[in-house]
Amino acid sequence: MKQTAAASAKTAASSSLPFIHSSSVIDTFKKCLSDLDLDDCEPAGENAFLVCDLKRVWDRYTLWQRELGDRVEAFFAVKCNPDPVIIQLMARLGLGFDCASHQEIANVLSFGVDPDKIIYANPCKASSFIRHAAKQDVRMMTFDNADELVKVAKFHPKAKMVLRILTDDSGSLCRFGLKFGAPLAEVRGLLAKAKELNVEVIGISFHVGSGCTNPNLFGDAVARARWAFDVAKELGFSFDFLDLGGGFDGDTFVQIASVLRPAIEKHFPREEGVRVIAEPGRYFVSEAFEMATNIIARRGKGAAIDDETGEEAEEAIVMYYINDGVYGAFNCTMFDHQVVHPKVLTVDSQFISSPSTQTNEITYEPCSVWGPTCDSIDLVSAKSFLPTGDLKVGDWLRWESMGAYTICAASQFNGFKQSKVVYCIDAEPAVEAQIRRFLA
Repeated sequence: MKQTAAASAKTAASSSLPFIHSSSVIDTFKKCLSDLDLDDCEPAGENAFLVCDLKRVWDRYTLWQRELGDRVEAFFAVKCNPDPVIIQLMARLGLGFDCASHQEIANVLSFGVDPDKIIYANPCKASSFIRHAAKQDVRMMTFDNADELVKVAKFHPKAKMVLRILTDDSGSLCRFGLKFGAPLAEVRGLLAKAKELNVEVIGISFHVGSGCTNPNLFGDAVARARWAFDVAKELGFSFDFLDLGGGFDGDTFVQIASVLRPAIEKHFPREEGVRVIAEPGRYFVSEAFEMATNIIARRGKGAAIDDETGEEAEEAIVMYYINDGVYGAFNCTMFDHQVVHPKVLTVDSQFISSPSTQTNEITYEPCSVWGPTCDSIDLVSAKSFLPTGDLKVGDWLRWESMGAYTICAASQFNGFKQSKVVYCIDAEPAVEAQIRRFLA
């Protein structure tokens, strides 16, 4: 019997699954470092690396199912972390995928994902990318301008288009409204243009911005989407699709869900039969990844950098240099507005028992942390606090919440390698077995 393309992809993905430790993140760090000889390793043998606890991804999935799963389908935003093990787990759990390029589409399809489980959620696409989507039978795509409709009519006449409207993104870390989203005043004209070109439009999408801290913005956006649905009905469309976009933050997710549930029920009651999806990214992976970096150099007392002005401050502080920086995984500090601070993993090459706890026996002093490149903008943390005088070259630092918009945008500037990922599952045996079954 011949294997289907999806089954073949699943078999290939499973056979390439990396080793997954049955341990906590801290214990996995220890295992990875215990056999490393800094005095005798190969060049880059002491590279920075990340540990991903798949149990934390699992917990986010179960929380989503509890809070929104009966009404809102999750389409994982591939752009935030295209890690192959993460993609495989999401695919096995039955999630859809939000892709922003032809390469992301190809990546997801290689795991046997059905094209109907993909939304090409980039409103402005190259013509060749649209042709690729048509060839791969990926039909759901977003748009927010008339030129996009012209390209789609020419290169992908079977597409099912979703109009992305502008919404209030003022409460988010990364605001997309300056670049994407049709103002409500343009909705009627764009839909009329779609009619003229015979392009099928199935619904509305929006995005309140990445890392949204104001749950009420989701409710406001749903109301705007309802208005757009009503305009479409006046023009003869029968919309049955709503995309809530991204912006889901782990710390505020429960509050966001408490706003979304009544808003969806008020504006899109179940009896209307509207399919509702969302595009969570960082929500699933941010806290699942932690990073270990090696101290490769230090300078006794350098000038501190003022966080607000970027100028030298009067206070002199210790300067640490590590083997990943803003050209690598810490690009998140520049492009994703993340503020990172290190915790201690080893002191004088000895693991400390609780890296996340500052004990009374240890005194801390301010320091700055710099990346390994020759560029002076390679500043990871302008001011953090680390043990006074105890850290030496060769010690390791630990960085939490490094799973979103980190290694996916890392470069190899100055010839430095991108940091690799190690996997673990920190869970009770029954839960670990369940997670492993989804990955098998």
